[in-house]
Amino acid sequence: MWDFSLGRSIKLMVSTLSFVVFRCAVYFGIALAYVLVTGAGAGVGWGIGGLGDESFQMGATFWGGIIGFGVTAGVIFFLREYLLYVVKAGHIAVMVKLLDGETMPQGQSQVAYAGSVVKERFGQTSVLFGVDQLAKGVIRAITGLVQGVTRLLPIPGLDRIMGLVRGFLRVAVGLVDEIILAYAIRTDSDNPWASARTALVLYGQNAQNMLKNAAWLTLFMYGLSLMVFLVMLAPAAAVVYMIPGAWSAGGFVFALVFAWAVKVSLIEPFAIACLLQAYFKAIEGQEPDPEWEARLSGASRKFGELKDKAVNWVAPAKPATEATNMAAMTDSDA
Repeated sequence: MWDFSLGRSIKLMVSTLSFVVFRCAVYFGIALAYVLVTGAGAGVGWGIGGLGDESFQMGATFWGGIIGFGVTAGVIFFLREYLLYVVKAGHIAVMVKLLDGETMPQGQSQVAYAGSVVKERFGQTSVLFGVDQLAKGVIRAITGLVQGVTRLLPIPGLDRIMGLVRGFLRVAVGLVDEIILAYAIRTDSDNPWASARTALVLYGQNAQNMLKNAAWLTLFMYGLSLMVFLVMLAPAAAVVYMIPGAWSAGGFVFALVFAWAVKVSLIEPFAIACLLQAYFKAIEGQEPDPEWEARLSGASRKFGELKDKAVNWVAPAKPATEATNMAAMTDSDA
């Protein structure tokens, strides 16, 4: 049915508990910011609306809440590179190390270790974000190549069915880009663009199997997220009740925000732990297939961009270690 162990994924989540707590602090902090800034915006609107009649006041409250929510969303949008760099890629770095049976360095927290690994592999946040964005584009092309086979099947009504399937798979591949980042971390690559290119070819070779696993996990993720959303409706409505003018849309919106926070802080890393197992199991012992590389070169312009960036990549100089410094001093004294 799928190629991962749920028990092993749960164990991995427990083993990275400090990072899970860190994710919760970050994403629930974001959810709280949405509530507070939206409430403040609605409050300002309510105060301004007091200059007019009741209808004007309700309208001002509504638009004040919308502006507050929009401002928060804008700030989060500009922080997306930082969140990917510190939170998502960092958690992947720790998961990869533990999946390979290695132990964490003594005297160093998981968050600190993850930060050093991600910085060593990708350098600046813009590099990691660029790799991630190009990988997403190539993954969409791979999904299209795999789905293209169905168009050759003379089955009545298949086009409509596949339209639904394609829509579902577009959601399902949303986690796969993080698997590509994991490959660069696991292989100790000093060229993130080249490692992403290799990882994508290996993914293409195993795309049908990986899409199957991603589809199961997507059903699991969004099923749980829907349950969380329904549970959050009541407390979200209570929060809205405290906002001046009882911002009518707030209950639904805040329930969505808190459901999103649970999804990205708890459900999503569990799904990533599952996909990591499936991907590394699928590519074990494999080499990139030149035929698949050629197919991707023809199907995706972003795949070509990866090649160009890989060729032109200059790895940042690594800081000299204490041992290296001592050796240099010895040589100079000699």
